[in-house]
Amino acid sequence: MIETNVSRHHSTFLQVIQSYYQLTKPRIIPLLLITTAGSMWIAASGEVDPILLLVTLTGGTLAAASAQTINCIYDRDIDYDMERTRHRPIPSGRVQPRDALIFAVILGVISFALLSIFANLLAAFLAMSGIVFYLLIYTHWLKRNSTQNIVIGGAAGAIPALVGWAAVTGTLSPTAWLIFGIVFVWTPPHFWSLALMIRDDYAKVGVPMLPVVAGEEATVWQIWWYTLVTVAATFLLVYPLHSVGIIYTIIALCLGAVFIRKAWQLLQNPQDRSLAKGMFLYSISYMMLLCLGMVIDSLPISHHVVSFVGDKLHLLVG
Repeated sequence: MIETNVSRHHSTFLQVIQSYYQLTKPRIIPLLLITTAGSMWIAASGEVDPILLLVTLTGGTLAAASAQTINCIYDRDIDYDMERTRHRPIPSGRVQPRDALIFAVILGVISFALLSIFANLLAAFLAMSGIVFYLLIYTHWLKRNSTQNIVIGGAAGAIPALVGWAAVTGTLSPTAWLIFGIVFVWTPPHFWSLALMIRDDYAKVGVPMLPVVAGEEATVWQIWWYTLVTVAATFLLVYPLHSVGIIYTIIALCLGAVFIRKAWQLLQNPQDRSLAKGMFLYSISYMMLLCLGMVIDSLPISHHVVSFVGDKLHLLVG
């Protein structure tokens, strides 16, 4: 346990704010929010209530921030040992674990209050279930004990899609669960690409990430198969669910082709860290652009444009 006098590390109030902000791992949150937004837009047929959108994204942000903060508390021992993470607020001594826990609880309570009051209880409880799953199942049980930590733990990162759908409809449909499934199967190739880049850090602290335990070749094969499943799953929204249209289909096809190509290149060169980095970075763009495609496809103006172009093509062919 790293206990340091925080006052020696903060000279201004702005630095205190910055340290607590860093506890939430803010770079992760936008990716969670875009899956929430994509789900909301499909659920609302492209006409999302702006207030509901703002409240849901704010509640989701606070829930994710709460989970990440508690994760920082739990993992402070291994964070201190890894070069990539030892400068985080808790291992560096800028924030004490007790203060971080109070901060996390406050974030969680505000998140639940916002979602339950302005959206509905289902969305609120789903957001809380994401926190619980991430902390108990992934962080506490799986992360330090199983090579399948990322596979099963990926459910926590997929729950925001359910929160978005529930906020709009108050229920969960097959489409909502499919979007959840897409994020779920996308998580292993996304995170294992990162694990390939920093496998030495994980090995140093004894975290059994797949590249550490099974090796690089076995990992890239898993990345390859999960990538294929992810791309295939994205088209189930087109058929048989008919939840999206031609614009999403084209976007998913283009994005999926690049995703598969990058996974194939990595499969041919398992030791190439630059390819692993490229796969990791593209996987982020892939998910964000895929969800953006859901949003664009669902807009009424997009339906009008597609119908107009379809009518013109029909006349030309006729």
